Amino acid sequence: MKPRLNAQTAAPDAVNAVLGMERYVRGCDLEHALIELVKIRISQINGCAYCLDMHVREARASGESDQRLAVLAAWRESPAFTERERAALAWAETLTRIADRGAPDSVYQPLAALFSEAEIVDLTVAIATINTWNRMAIGFHNVHPVDTAPLAKSA
Repeated sequence: MKPRLNAQTAAPDAVNAVLGMERYVRGCDLEHALIELVKIRISQINGCAYCLDMHVREARASGESDQRLAVLAAWRESPAFTERERAALAWAETLTRIADRGAPDSVYQPLAALFSEAEIVDLTVAIATINTWNRMAIGFHNVHPVDTAPLAKSA
């Protein structure tokens, strides 16, 4: 796949506006690990290889386990996630797929029980931001770097 355009070169003010949202998210009081899980899950839903590559690497570098990353797409069936993470992931999926059924109380109420109002706003901004990055990366065919190190062979 060949990149279509470089957004930073084509419209630096637009990219800087999204970067401003990203800076806000990185500076908010939500747990970094939670934000990374949300970014990865949304990028899985949207099929954004560029963002998946970036955020899986960042999550691993921050100490996230390979097991949790491996089962993230099936978080509902895994005991590896906390109630707080489950509520955040449900909200992230709901807002990412908002055209399907809106944002029902059945998803919001568990979130409101575990997050402050300010945290809910911060989480929602994080969700909106990664959805924006996904749409830009997919739309402009951003290509992630490819690790050319040989795969370890099993004995």
